[in-house]
Amino acid sequence: MIRAFQWDLARQVERFDWLLTQLPRYADWGYQELYLHLEDAIEYPSLPGVARADAYTRSQFARLVEAAGKAGIAVVPIVNLLGHTQYLVKVPSLRDLNEVRGPDGGPLERGQICPLHPRTLEVAELLIRDLAPFCTAGKLHVGLDESFLLGRHPLSIAEIAEIGLAAHFAGYASRLHGVVASTGLRMGMWADMLALLPAAIPLLPTGIIAYDWYYYPFSRLPRVELHNYAECDLAAPLAAQGIEYWGCAMNGAFRHEPMPVFGERLGNARDWWRRCAEVNAGGFLMTSWEPSRLAVELSTVVDAAAATLWTDPGADDATSLLTRGFERVFGHAQARELARAALRADEHAFTGYARWEINERWDGAATRDGKARYQKERSYFRRLSARGASRPAAFQATMEFRRYLAERDTFVRGAASRILNLRRRLARRGTGDPSVRRGLTVLGEEARDFAGSIRQGARAARAMWQLTRDPQRTGPNEALVVRDRERLTALSLWIRRAVRSPAKVVEPSPVCGRWQLRFEVRLRAPALQKVVLERRDADGRWTATHSRFTIEFRAAGARAESDIRREFSAPVPDRSTPLRIGVRGVGQVEISRIELTDGATILHPRLPNPHARHRIGAPPQRTGFPILDWETNTGEIVLEF
Repeated sequence: MIRAFQWDLARQVERFDWLLTQLPRYADWGYQELYLHLEDAIEYPSLPGVARADAYTRSQFARLVEAAGKAGIAVVPIVNLLGHTQYLVKVPSLRDLNEVRGPDGGPLERGQICPLHPRTLEVAELLIRDLAPFCTAGKLHVGLDESFLLGRHPLSIAEIAEIGLAAHFAGYASRLHGVVASTGLRMGMWADMLALLPAAIPLLPTGIIAYDWYYYPFSRLPRVELHNYAECDLAAPLAAQGIEYWGCAMNGAFRHEPMPVFGERLGNARDWWRRCAEVNAGGFLMTSWEPSRLAVELSTVVDAAAATLWTDPGADDATSLLTRGFERVFGHAQARELARAALRADEHAFTGYARWEINERWDGAATRDGKARYQKERSYFRRLSARGASRPAAFQATMEFRRYLAERDTFVRGAASRILNLRRRLARRGTGDPSVRRGLTVLGEEARDFAGSIRQGARAARAMWQLTRDPQRTGPNEALVVRDRERLTALSLWIRRAVRSPAKVVEPSPVCGRWQLRFEVRLRAPALQKVVLERRDADGRWTATHSRFTIEFRAAGARAESDIRREFSAPVPDRSTPLRIGVRGVGQVEISRIELTDGATILHPRLPNPHARHRIGAPPQRTGFPILDWETNTGEIVLEF
């Protein structure tokens, strides 16, 4: 079984010198192949408009592949040729490839390429031939994952009506196989679309490789998120078709996570290693995705830890694996202590859209949950970051940035709660009550204290980024802190105005609206749900003002049955504003504990039973290809107060 790892260079470019130094280390750990997820991170001579400004040059890429070969590692480039092809659609001269069309029939600026567009195979061949010299493993990976926009183009609609969606997808994969084979290479593809379209498997050419991925621990079989996490065994039908099967774990973090959830990443790797052995898989691949918010050396620790599965099969508990990972990457005397601290940090993981939305807006933090949970996180990361003088820089900077996020959660949620409480006091005692002004003064002092946290967070974000990346560029964590500083400035101005005139405490602030709608979202059957809050305009149209995916990105949410409860809070300008709660995507949610408050008054909706749980949406499908429509509600509750 081949052991492989992946670098996602499409989201950010790692420093070239750093990449070169990693290759002998991975070889020492027993890795044999390197997969490179590229998109626009490399120059394509045949399509000069695709590469971004900081892309690797051809000569750099040739040096990287040569260095990998000297270390005993073969290279497999990944060129996305269906889903995740925004890197092509963004180019004006290639935009007409887009599957997604506007009302006038023209291509939109975002989407994915159409399998039947007259130029698609031409462009694919140019990309494939540009990458072929670097395919030292004799393979080229063409992606094809998460291609949920299939069937939007008029050409696609016509073919699907005639032969079906599975044959439409398999036909395109077969045509790509022909192009790849013409260069003397084997074609690889991700397997997730085959779980959604199993009828495509018998239509695929033999000899290709399918990479089955799933990124949570599993006891028996990997699962399919869009099928309410139903178990799925692709190994047998793929083997029957003569298609090589690989299993793929993941080393890093999802989306906005600043660090891996170490225990779950290692549990995922351990389960895939077992699964691959059971089905005699062709290979095991540790993937890496969206690491731009990470100090990438920590996801490297996970790769190094996973290597223990084959170097020392008896040591498969999380602490032992992670200790070996820290030893291998940092050669650190405190490796076991670092492993234990990292695993304890999993208990405070900054993961899931309910946590991440504070990155984009602070006015959703006025919840009934309070701030006790976040104070506990803050205390943990304060202690952890304070003891780090001799720790590896990547670990220390990450813990300091994680401390900043906990400081921010505590401050923002506390500020929202204080403002709502001051409104209640104002309503009871009037503007002459000195405690209102005193409360605002205290809030101003807390805001000044948090300004120091912002400076600390900026330093930590900068340190995380420049460990392995171009210091002349700005990373997403740094950009996040800049936006937080702007929000804090706006809040500080609001506080000063309210101190001068306490009656202004009822006005909207950066942390809560004039009114705040709050309700509980309960997730019993996870799939891919999105909850939206809509307001009705004067012309009668409903407009979404706030939304949130329910995905948790944790093992507890990656199962057919769960009981996950998260509060949803959003500002509302007026108590008479017509509101609607909707769900979109795949699956149902339960909505309860609905209230509209300005801090002083709490209103409940005029519903037959306002305190009941309201189930909205359609039951999640367990088979078939899902229709992901993010513009249309599958269920809704209209609210009047």
